[in-house]
Amino acid sequence: MSTPTAESGNERASQWRARSKVRTHGRRAWVVLGVAVATFLAIACTSLHIAAYVLRQGWPNVPVQIMSALACVPPLWVIGLAWRAVRLSARAASSDDVHAGRELGSISSDASWNALSYSVALLIICAFAWFLVVNDAAVSRTFFDLDLIWESAWTILKAFGTNISIFFFSAILILVWALVVAIARTLPGKAGRPIRTLAIVYGDLFRGLPAIITIYLIGFGLPLTGLPILKDLSSNAYAIIALTLTYGAYTSEVYRAGIESVHPSQIAAARSLGLSYFRTMRYVVVPQAVRGIIPPLMNNCISLQKDTALVAIIGTIDAFNQSKIVASNNFNLSAVTTVALLFILITIPQARFVDRLIERDRRKMRSGS
Repeated sequence: MSTPTAESGNERASQWRARSKVRTHGRRAWVVLGVAVATFLAIACTSLHIAAYVLRQGWPNVPVQIMSALACVPPLWVIGLAWRAVRLSARAASSDDVHAGRELGSISSDASWNALSYSVALLIICAFAWFLVVNDAAVSRTFFDLDLIWESAWTILKAFGTNISIFFFSAILILVWALVVAIARTLPGKAGRPIRTLAIVYGDLFRGLPAIITIYLIGFGLPLTGLPILKDLSSNAYAIIALTLTYGAYTSEVYRAGIESVHPSQIAAARSLGLSYFRTMRYVVVPQAVRGIIPPLMNNCISLQKDTALVAIIGTIDAFNQSKIVASNNFNLSAVTTVALLFILITIPQARFVDRLIERDRRKMRSGS
């Protein structure tokens, strides 16, 4: 008769043996292999269809066939990845060593998930390709007429300079104006209450108004007032004023978050050394605050760059308005696609730069520096 200790030990041993079974993930690997093969067939069919259409349009045969063949290379690589998962799963099942089997099963599982992920991505691209070529490539001819894009590119590029100039001057004014509003919002004591209230009202008002309405009211309203100087400004100037007021409200909140993130002991130390409130803000608080808010400031710049297209509503001949003129003359929207590509080329590098700044801050936080 075994003792309770021996019985519990035998029970734990049997439980361990039950848990020590190797998970080969074989079923998942075979399913993913089937998905990979289906992906290859879908892409091959899509590639042949697109090649046939392009050849009917008069494109040279050899380059089209080469591109069609190259389109089938990624799904073939995914099939190879899925087949590797199947083989690793089989090796895990036949392994006599539990630890080696578990390792092979884990590698097989990772390879299966990778193959499935790439298969889904390729299927999404395949679906988008079909969207472009269905109905005799109606979508491609409407939005991606290469001849019209090439013909109108220089005209639209010159008009895009207007968007760049509006963005440049607006960004400078916004950074200065928003800092003034943020400092006014954080004024201490009862003496600062009226200014704080005005700053709060301004922020709530212009964050509540859509940018397009602000641009419309200022672009068409100020000329009607007959006020000296203001009534004679250009449409670009009205756009800069409207964007400064709108984004100044948003950016002031970013500044305020940075200012309030500075520890109160920093302010107390500066005041104890005899610095006035404004000198404390200038030399102690604002420099520390700005370093921590550069990523959100850059995000605001990206949004500002895109919203310069809204100035078309007040008649400014920017890239968007120029593209609408070209589109109305040719009954085709490919010129507007050119504007979209220009904005994408401008904003994507900024977005990647913001990502790098955020990742740098994360590394600094993790290292404790």
